[in-house]
Parts: sequence; C-alpha cells; structure tokens
Amino acid sequence: MSTQSDYAAPKPSSGNLKLIVGVAFVVAVVGAIALDTTVVKIGSENDVRQQVFSPETFGAEQFPKILANVQERAVPAADLAAAIAADKKAAAEKYGTATSTGPVIPVTLTGTFGARKSNTNELKVDGLPPETVVRVQTGPAVNGTDLRDATGTIEFGQFTNQIQYQDAGSAINNEMKKSVFTGLDPETLDGKSATVVGVFKLINPKNWLVTPVKVEVK
Repeated sequence: MSTQSDYAAPKPSSGNLKLIVGVAFVVAVVGAIALDTTVVKIGSENDVRQQVFSPETFGAEQFPKILANVQERAVPAADLAAAIAADKKAAAEKYGTATSTGPVIPVTLTGTFGARKSNTNELKVDGLPPETVVRVQTGPAVNGTDLRDATGTIEFGQFTNQIQYQDAGSAINNEMKKSVFTGLDPETLDGKSATVVGVFKLINPKNWLVTPVKVEVK
C-alpha cells in the first residue's frame, strides 16, 4: 500500500479567473454585435452613399423627360396668344402647369432673333400681336425654375428640403444648357430666323420670357 499523498490540481488564481471571465464577456459582446450587423455591399441600394441626393444625376435623368413632354405639349405661339387674349385663365388651365407664382406654358415659336440683352435674345415671332415681347434665354446664365416646374411631375415633397428642390431646378437648367447652347453663339443670333420650343411663366400676357428646350437656327 502506497503512502504517497494523492496529487491535487492547483486551483486557478484569482487573476487568471478574472482574465477568463473578461475574455468570455468580450466574446459574448462581439457575438451579439455580429448578430445585429448587416453587411452592406458597396454600390448596392443599401449603400448610404447611393442615397445621397446628386443634383447632377437628377438633372441628367430628368431633362430628357422634360424635353419630350414640352415638345409633345407645345402650343403654336399664335394660337396660344389668341387663347390668352380671349380668356387668360382658361388658356392657362388648358395649356399650362400650375405653380404658386403662375402657370408654366409650353410653346413653339418661329421668328427672327433680335438684339441681345442680359442673357436673352429678343425673338420677333410670326403671328403675335406687335405689343407682345418675346425674349429667349440664351445664356450663359439661365434664371428661374420653369423647366423643373413645366411637367408638374417634380414636386417639393420629393426632396429633403428647399435647398435640394432649388438645386434640382438648377441642375435641370444646366442639362438644358449642355443640350441647347452647345454650338449656339448668342452674340451672332441677331437677324437669324429660328424655331424655338420652350416654356414660359404666364404672368404678363405681353411679356414672355422663354426658357428653351430646343433651338433650331435656320
């Protein structure tokens, strides 16, 4: 019979015990985070960067739609002038898109360009009363949001704030300039015949400030 004492395993020290508990806690926390984490692929629809509003992208997407809509709905200038003279309100409701500051109306005009002043060229339009002044925005600056508002499909509620809404209008104007003003020298338009398709806000029936979507110089 052996008289040697049985071997007893050493108990872990308090320091080692704390270390083991700490590691277990960290593993548990990391596991919980992993379960609550969604992996987002770069460039996917869940990528936050894809959700940031880009005026340039918006303008490039929307201008072709606006161009097609305006060309389809554009009213010959002489017919429009007669309708406005007969009943301005009825003409606005029939041909225009309502906005808070007046209806935006699509129109097609054929005439002769005149003097240039403040980013516009006057256009003497066939069939209009002589007292009706038509000016076409020919750049480089383009003012207003008539193109944005022309179709009635772009509304404030689609945007986060007023700044985005305004930026959208500016971006559409910039796309128009790329499409219409490229190769067009406004300094040489005086005396040239042209057909213009565009929109204007009906405020003063005798003063049309047209933002073009298409200009054909003959």
